[in-house]
Amino acid sequence: MRQWRSAGEKIILTNGCFDLLHVGHVRYLQAAKKLGGRLIVAVNSDASTRTLKGEGRPRIPGEERAEILAALGDVDAVTIFDAPDVTEVIRLLRPDIHAKGTDYTEENVPERDVVIACGGRVAIVGDPKDHSTTDLLKNNLLSNEVLRREWQKS
Repeated sequence: MRQWRSAGEKIILTNGCFDLLHVGHVRYLQAAKKLGGRLIVAVNSDASTRTLKGEGRPRIPGEERAEILAALGDVDAVTIFDAPDVTEVIRLLRPDIHAKGTDYTEENVPERDVVIACGGRVAIVGDPKDHSTTDLLKNNLLSNEVLRREWQKS
């Protein structure tokens, strides 16, 4: 990261659980990268994902989620964090831009004050929040239940 900064590149930080990568995640990461700079993705650990999303989550272990994200062309680096929020990562990395999804506004991003105190700004990126892992899992569970009932009828 020091090399990026010394070369004058901006540091963009984004974060999330990224459990079951879907098109909403990809569009979010692409939009964050378009802000111009190096994109670092902070991934919630398994424990913090479980705290945020409930039992049964994450479906994919943190190391694998990080590996999948690191393989994407728009992502320059990935880190896993264990805290309930990304505040300490922001203090450590001091990003120029903290990118959040469209389920937030610039005013209600929980880490906004920390980002500003560290000299950065918040940007809202991505398409409307029409996709979520939680919804995908619910729909899949419902589909499986329908299939199970149909199978039992036959």
